[in-house]
Amino acid sequence: MAFSVTTWNINSVRLRLPLAQHFLKTAQPDVLCLQETKCPNDAFPSAAFRKLGYEHIAIHGQKGYHGVAIISRLKLSDDRRQTYCEVDHTRNISAIVDVPGGRRIRIHNFYVPAGGDEPDRAINPKFGHKLDFIEEMKCLHAEAEQTDGISSILVGDLNIAPLETDVWSHKQLLKVVSHTPVETENLVAMQQAGAWVDLIRAHIPPEEKIFTWWSYRAKDWDAADRGRRLDHVWSSADLLPSLSRIDVLREARGWDRPSDHVPVTAHFNF
Repeated sequence: MAFSVTTWNINSVRLRLPLAQHFLKTAQPDVLCLQETKCPNDAFPSAAFRKLGYEHIAIHGQKGYHGVAIISRLKLSDDRRQTYCEVDHTRNISAIVDVPGGRRIRIHNFYVPAGGDEPDRAINPKFGHKLDFIEEMKCLHAEAEQTDGISSILVGDLNIAPLETDVWSHKQLLKVVSHTPVETENLVAMQQAGAWVDLIRAHIPPEEKIFTWWSYRAKDWDAADRGRRLDHVWSSADLLPSLSRIDVLREARGWDRPSDHVPVTAHFNF
């Protein structure tokens, strides 16, 4: 049984609905996880997705900021939302997807705070919020529901590029938010505490550069190629043998009125 899940920071689901529709028609993942939907629940364009066969939708949004959604062709159940750092931002949602053949997977979808511009929590509360958010994510464990026969996938814009090859220049970005040592070390510690497997790096060797985000500020993002891998797909260890490939749709960064992030899709064969 083939199964695929995509993560994509859409940067406004209503503004970029045509791009999302085009992607679903062409790539046809079973599940699409969106971040930064910037849309309250009652204004989410659910009907447009259902017309494409994605009838199962779990959303957690707010007006103008943040927001996450799980859009699926397969049945979703037990959707959950959690508040982190006692800040009422819509930054995570999870749900169980039932894959034909009996496999059940809880998908966690996250939009981690960006952290502002200054990597010093003493003068930048946004950076402190980001570090605290990652710390609280340590409570998530990949095997938490395996006794009930449920595997786990964690996806999203985690806003941290942990490896040297996850950024265009390790040396030049060491003091830039998203690649500072305190962020990368905390993310790796959180990943290890939860026994999560980094599926992108399980498929693409750590020696190879791979990016999922390119700044809007670049005049020619493709030629400059100053990217970062901010978007992640992790799983419980039991799913790793079933991973067949990872697709990073770089070309989406060049679409008309694009997001600065591109879709990342994990494919499995069960």
